[in-house]
Amino acid sequence: MKVAKDSVVRFHYKLSDESGAELQNSFNSEPLSALIGAGNIIPGVEAAMIGLEVGATADVEVPPEQGYGERNPSLMQRVPKKYFKGGAPLAPGMTVMVNTEQGQRPVTIIKVGMTVVDIDANHPLAGKTLKFHLQVEEVREATAEELQHGHAHGPGGHQHAED
Repeated sequence: MKVAKDSVVRFHYKLSDESGAELQNSFNSEPLSALIGAGNIIPGVEAAMIGLEVGATADVEVPPEQGYGERNPSLMQRVPKKYFKGGAPLAPGMTVMVNTEQGQRPVTIIKVGMTVVDIDANHPLAGKTLKFHLQVEEVREATAEELQHGHAHGPGGHQHAED
């Protein structure tokens, strides 16, 4: 079976930046699982896997618009320090979770002042061209429940708590 829309693919990946520096590598852990066509993985990686079979590998360069998007200057904001209670002292470069109207979201601390904190809510890989080495481990048809839920279940996918 080949990777196609509405299939579940288990795969390993190695992610590098434009210079070739490795950023992430799944080869020493469980493969990831994704429901193809459900927006579970970045578009450039999903497109590169379409048509691949078990055991196939692919090397793909993903531009920002097919990855984590371009950097959005409006996502850099100054926020009152009172919203960052508890935890370690804030320092530039830290990633912390903040509550937004869209739920919890990771942000990077840019600068810490006396009463305000400058944050960047862009994804850390936004604006970057990324290089992926992909290896397909398994391909199967998605179950009706996976299609309904919009994500893969089981190892490497989403786990639902038992009722």
